[in-house]
Amino acid sequence: MIKEIIVVEGKDDTVAIKRAVEAETIETGGSAIGEAVLKRIELAQQRRGIIIFTDPDHAGERIRKIVAQRVPGCKHAFLPQSEALYKGDIGVENASPEAIRHALANLRTEATAETGGLAEVTMDDLMQAGLLVHPQASERRLIMGNLLGIGYANGKQFYKRCSTFRITREEFQRALQTMESEGDYKA
Repeated sequence: MIKEIIVVEGKDDTVAIKRAVEAETIETGGSAIGEAVLKRIELAQQRRGIIIFTDPDHAGERIRKIVAQRVPGCKHAFLPQSEALYKGDIGVENASPEAIRHALANLRTEATAETGGLAEVTMDDLMQAGLLVHPQASERRLIMGNLLGIGYANGKQFYKRCSTFRITREEFQRALQTMESEGDYKA
């Protein structure tokens, strides 16, 4: 059983999580998260810890941001959009049990004031890697985000996630080499 409580968007996500692992969930009920739900999440973080596991879409990212701002030190599970897609619908509920287990096995923990650590990856690194101001920057960030286990984000958010999740320069370079060796993605 997973010790932490997993924060998901809805009932179908809970069903998918429980098909894959033994865990408890808190459902946000969508992107309009109420105060009562946020208080439950805060209590869960204090008692057992939480894992934020939202859909890899705009609404899911909004929920992730709201919860993370309110409850510091969260763990995050990221699912690539390609593994959460079914008939045009993107969501955790569409992922296979294997994809869910993989995401939960590759958690990222936010850096807090207590855990410290400044970003090793700079905006210049992102620029040189073709993740900013590049004809394929968006596609490259999607691939790199999946390789790094931090999900897709725009340029500014990608930089912030590299910092928040303390991505090392070595991790970044390994992911970049993997991306470039697997396709025509030279910067």
